[in-house]
Amino acid sequence: MFLHLHLQAYADMLGKKRMLVDSSFRLLVSVGFLLFPVVISQIPLGSKLSVVESNYWTSSNGKFAIGFLNRSGRYSVGIRFSSNSIPAGQQMVVWVAGGDLTVGDESYFQLTQYGDLVLYDSVKGANAWTSNSTKLSVASAVLLDSGNFVLLNIKREIVWQSFDTPTDTLLPGQNLSGFQMLRASSRNAVSSYYSLQIGNSGQLQLRWESNFTYWTSGNSSHSILRAVLSSDGTLQLLDQRSEVIWSVSGEDHNDSDVKLRFLRLDVDGNLRLYSWVDESRSWRPVWLAVENQCDVFATCDLHGICMFNASGFPVCKCPFRPANESNSKCVLPYKQDCQSGSFMTIHEHTIMSGLYPPDGRIIQSSLQKCKRLCLEDPLCTAVTFMNDGTTECRITRTRYVTGQSNPFLSSISFVRSCSDPVAALPLPPTSSASFQDDSKRANRVCIACLVGIASGTFVVLFLIQVGFGFYIYKRRKFSRRKGVLAYTGPNATDLITLSFSEIKDITGNFQNQIGPKMFKGMLPNSRSVAVKDMKTAIEGRKFRSAVLKIGSIYHKNLVQLEGYCCETDHRFLVYEYAMNGSLARCIEDPKLCKRLTWGRRMQICLAVARGICYLHTECREFFSHGNLKSQNVVLDENFDAKVSEFGLGKLHGEASNSCGTAEADISDFGKVVLSLVTGRPEADDVGVWAYEKWVQGQAEELVDRRIDNGVDSEELERALRIAFWCLQVDEQMRPSMGEVVKVLEGLAVDPPPPPFVCRRAELEANESSTSEIELQIPNNI
Repeated sequence: MFLHLHLQAYADMLGKKRMLVDSSFRLLVSVGFLLFPVVISQIPLGSKLSVVESNYWTSSNGKFAIGFLNRSGRYSVGIRFSSNSIPAGQQMVVWVAGGDLTVGDESYFQLTQYGDLVLYDSVKGANAWTSNSTKLSVASAVLLDSGNFVLLNIKREIVWQSFDTPTDTLLPGQNLSGFQMLRASSRNAVSSYYSLQIGNSGQLQLRWESNFTYWTSGNSSHSILRAVLSSDGTLQLLDQRSEVIWSVSGEDHNDSDVKLRFLRLDVDGNLRLYSWVDESRSWRPVWLAVENQCDVFATCDLHGICMFNASGFPVCKCPFRPANESNSKCVLPYKQDCQSGSFMTIHEHTIMSGLYPPDGRIIQSSLQKCKRLCLEDPLCTAVTFMNDGTTECRITRTRYVTGQSNPFLSSISFVRSCSDPVAALPLPPTSSASFQDDSKRANRVCIACLVGIASGTFVVLFLIQVGFGFYIYKRRKFSRRKGVLAYTGPNATDLITLSFSEIKDITGNFQNQIGPKMFKGMLPNSRSVAVKDMKTAIEGRKFRSAVLKIGSIYHKNLVQLEGYCCETDHRFLVYEYAMNGSLARCIEDPKLCKRLTWGRRMQICLAVARGICYLHTECREFFSHGNLKSQNVVLDENFDAKVSEFGLGKLHGEASNSCGTAEADISDFGKVVLSLVTGRPEADDVGVWAYEKWVQGQAEELVDRRIDNGVDSEELERALRIAFWCLQVDEQMRPSMGEVVKVLEGLAVDPPPPPFVCRRAELEANESSTSEIELQIPNNI
């Protein structure tokens, strides 16, 4: 009742203000949008914002505006600070429709006559985001002075609000409930995996993905209802009686001179409270959750160790390449099939962890045994020995690692590298000492620790295992009870299970089809997903078993399965969503194709190869894709490629892990490479035509004419050679996907024979020419 009266008085006040404003009055603003908007309070049905018109809506106090934001040629709809006292570069964005969702340059945002907020993407020709409020009897919209964008019914009651779907920011007065989260913007390879949410224990938690917590807020309490940022600069946790259970304040707490504040989960994974300072005309961080930035998991991206320089600032160092190397990109030199064996590089006072997934294998051992276990494990890339009395040996079995180095850390890490001349790289400066000397010093320290704690280790481990087992049991029980609302983000340990009615809800009753039997959906936390209708009659138990196997696969270049529906005769899979759609669509689309530069196309080839290689050799059991093609390769907002719809043969009741073999995947990959090079759809005749052009020395004529800025001739030659090797009719002549990855990374490869004949049959018959095409490979190729 109080809320209703407040909004009534608020609307009346705004109505009086509108009578004093001439409808033709225009306000010139120079912040990101070059705009001439009409200053309005209530926004009637049918109102529209567009990229072309550059218009926006403002709050009555002029502190906030909602409109299109230019993000490097793509556009989002967001709410930002718009006070005239704030310079253009400081007008921070506090909410974005659909999170990091971006649309084309002719898109629009509209409050429809049916009361639905719709973001239309001109590139896809479809709605990219909607508020799903058509059934809420919406009569108008208002951007409140608090920065909350609300939809009102005829009684002027709030029926939908942006405060209920936060992105990366909390404003004063905004709540964060147990079913909501803040997620950092996708500005690099790891930032979008950071989240802030209230955990099962009732604490605020900063997490990487869903199962690695690197910061918590004080004591736990299961009675916590929500978190709220107060106007005086205090972040509080409130219980069901609205009593404060925990709070933290910024340096300028209760300073009446501070008028603007916000709490944001930044792209570096740290949570900060900001205040506007009029004197310096800038935002100043007055509180941060993690004092030591190196304690933020994955601070140094996919391959890096966080450490502090002489000035006390955090810096990132690559454990696989020296800092003074001309090429600063951090790459992992270790490869599983090292021909000359491998060696271990030592990093003292360093902890390293795997990223995909973040938790690795932990056992108790000595330093020497820890190192030996990694050398004997073909999948081990790095290992950390905790020299703090726990004798933990943390084995990392992924090519994506993170870590930190600190003189106070009682730990020693080893990075595994190939001894091959091609793969080996110069050792980092910290690794100049010999392994033997360092390991002896470490052993002396370790033995002294082990003598004191040997008797207590067993008891401690037993208690930890019991506690961890109880935690896992409670967490899984809690997750199953909450269903889809308990979903916490990408790469969750447990797949979310949805009913058919929930599938219809998140897809808007299957209104937005993005591919064959594929629909776009939106989870309650505003995260976009792709929902695939399997149209299969496989028995439920077998379907669930197959889904759990697919869902356990994690790789940067594989689309993550996030949930499923198995109810009566309904079978659906829920995947992570890729903003730019399939590779086939991007190749066919004239605008998107222009963004597929030669460099991006080669990166896509390498990404697909790595994803398929992981399925073939690095999963617990063999998986072949079975249907690899451009339609099943998707591109995210940065045009990074991920392979989708792998292993679906099991879900159709087939006996094998998929509907194909490794050899079939390799052949299909060759067709994908030719499609990327030529810009043509995959087809056998394209391969015949391409090979004929290649042997005639006309490789440049194969390249898609729509590629700007030319191509790298050496990369083109390597790509064509490996494609023709993959397309060999004789399956035994095709390379493995591991060999394909090596070639695409720069390894030389011999010229292939004609791919479309069976060479074994030819040799057995001792024929001097092929049976299908009469082509000779020039000596200069």
